[in-house]
Amino acid sequence: MKRWNGWGDESVEFALNAEALAFLRQRIGAGRPVADAAFGQARGQVAESRLPPHRLVDTAPAVRLRNALGQSLPDWLRLRYGVIGRTPDGVAYPESAQDVRDLIDYAQQYGVALIPQGGGTSVAGHLTAPAGMPALAVNMTRMRQLLYLDTESQLATFGAGVLGPDLEAQLRARGYTLGHFPQSFEYSTLGGWVATRSSGQQSLRYGRIEHLFRGGSMETPLGTLHLPTFPASAAGPDLREMVLGSEGRIGILTEATVRVTPAPAYEAFHAVFFPNWGAAETAVRQIVQAGLSLSMLRLSNALETTTMLALAGHKKLISLLEGYLSLRGCKDGKCMLMIGVSGRKSLARAALREALLVALPHGGVHVGRYMGNKWKQNRFRNVYLRNAAWSHGYAIDTVETAVDWPRVEIMMRAVEAAAAAALEQFGEKVHTYTHLSHLYAQGASVYTTFVYRLAGDYEADLARWKALKKAASMAIVENGGTISHQHGVGSDHAPYLAAEKGRLGMSSLRALFEHLDPQGIMNPGKLLP
Repeated sequence: MKRWNGWGDESVEFALNAEALAFLRQRIGAGRPVADAAFGQARGQVAESRLPPHRLVDTAPAVRLRNALGQSLPDWLRLRYGVIGRTPDGVAYPESAQDVRDLIDYAQQYGVALIPQGGGTSVAGHLTAPAGMPALAVNMTRMRQLLYLDTESQLATFGAGVLGPDLEAQLRARGYTLGHFPQSFEYSTLGGWVATRSSGQQSLRYGRIEHLFRGGSMETPLGTLHLPTFPASAAGPDLREMVLGSEGRIGILTEATVRVTPAPAYEAFHAVFFPNWGAAETAVRQIVQAGLSLSMLRLSNALETTTMLALAGHKKLISLLEGYLSLRGCKDGKCMLMIGVSGRKSLARAALREALLVALPHGGVHVGRYMGNKWKQNRFRNVYLRNAAWSHGYAIDTVETAVDWPRVEIMMRAVEAAAAAALEQFGEKVHTYTHLSHLYAQGASVYTTFVYRLAGDYEADLARWKALKKAASMAIVENGGTISHQHGVGSDHAPYLAAEKGRLGMSSLRALFEHLDPQGIMNPGKLLP
């Protein structure tokens, strides 16, 4: 069963080994474990529903609690400490576009806010119930079928609530793949990927979701918006762009048509180490600008590399690796690059060889596939470390952005420094590390992780998060980054969106939302403050 107050399945544990715990104690001090609120205690805080009856609406407190929040740290704090606050007044599970249409009509009739959701994986506050009006969570996960596969055009149409594993299973059974693998893959949905402009780990080959999304249908308060598929069109602005990143503000996506490709015959992930960040960044920029047929480039800075090696276990094996790398010039400041290749074996291997040739003059040391295999094995399990860290008294949070190449290192240093300064005011240290999760010819995403100690009190821990989040977000804005490369805006990033869009851009978005949703019932408070 899915955890009600943490990440993933209750049966899956991804423990911190003794070396990792010793590493954290040395970096930021010993954690103080917090006693979690019991489910019954939290359920008892769910207020009485304000919704009139509807055939699709479930108002049971337990169901509402399980659909109330996402995976942001403020969501975790509310669930773990049992400070539940606002919840949706009901949950609906539509099974057709007509069901969704009925729910929108119901919401308009009674002044009910609609909060579309899938797997509840948002880390940006997309699912928070608004103040001042009753709210209905619309859980789309029963709309999960493969509706049509056009093998000639390589297009597949799904119900928008299909979860990542179900989507891939239905395609793989027919010899195809979407190739979209965000870290939340196991629990996130196709509709959620579109609504938040998601990016998968292998987007270098398959493309971000905006490159994969070709059309579909959305139910809005004004009616049904149909988005036909074309290989290309010059017929004015592309209406798909209204849907991509809309975060439920204009309607609920019911069907999505996506571009698929034949499942790769060969796939491999290799690790390369560089002596320092400067050499590593130069090498990866040259690799991605060479236009090689790679599926993934993921570059960890020195502290993330050290952290990953500490978490790996296999102490003797890691010691041998470190000794070998030291002999090759990769010592304390070493940075690890993960290279992924997919497709026809001959072409994939040729692309890998070319990438390694580019890396070599920059001190790149290729260590083969072992670490790549371990990464692939744990690619969707590493997020379970949030549960393990919490049990030892530590919080884990992230921010991510994207900038052009001249500002990549500046941004990385600025965000890490801002986080350290934010926690210092509480007399606390933060363990901060960064990787470039997606690389482009123009620039890269900068993805930073923070590990710090819990205070053991809801208000104190919320204050620490607010200070850290504000400091990191301001560092992003001040250094010219986007406030989100892949997690969307939600309510957590909304205060910083105007710096990116400008006054005219923000007023244009507001006018669009007010046109399609004149009563303001569609996920109010997200994207626009």
